[in-house]
Amino acid sequence: MSTHQKEFKNRRAFHEYHVLEKVEAGIALVGSEVKSIREGNLNLSDSYARVEEGQVFLVNVHISEYKNAGAFGHDPRRRRKLLLHRAEIRKLERRVEEKGLTLVPLRVFFNARGLAKVELGICRGKQLHDKRAALKARDTEREIRREISKYS
Repeated sequence: MSTHQKEFKNRRAFHEYHVLEKVEAGIALVGSEVKSIREGNLNLSDSYARVEEGQVFLVNVHISEYKNAGAFGHDPRRRRKLLLHRAEIRKLERRVEEKGLTLVPLRVFFNARGLAKVELGICRGKQLHDKRAALKARDTEREIRREISKYS
């Protein structure tokens, strides 16, 4: 990946939630935010998306201020509008109204045309025993790979 093809994954989301469906959306950003993301200054932890009045907003995403922006910088934690078709927004709204579902940003990336995109997951929170089972499965898989590599 070149420096202009940065991708930021929300690793914690896969530990905390069952991802039922994925949706790709554009993000309305100001110039200093784009430059800051290209430098790698983005944090997705504790972020989520919310449908409000027929629009979808990304909440609690931290994009550090761009050092060369000066007085024209941006608020690092401002709500950012997501760009989706009306039908997609209605579909997301219906899904989120279901019991226990939430919109979680899984990754932020730049597409081939250089536009910032976010991949949202329609997610259901995991119970503690689900998290333990996932950790155990991952550890088991790691042990199996380690044993196989010894003999190959």
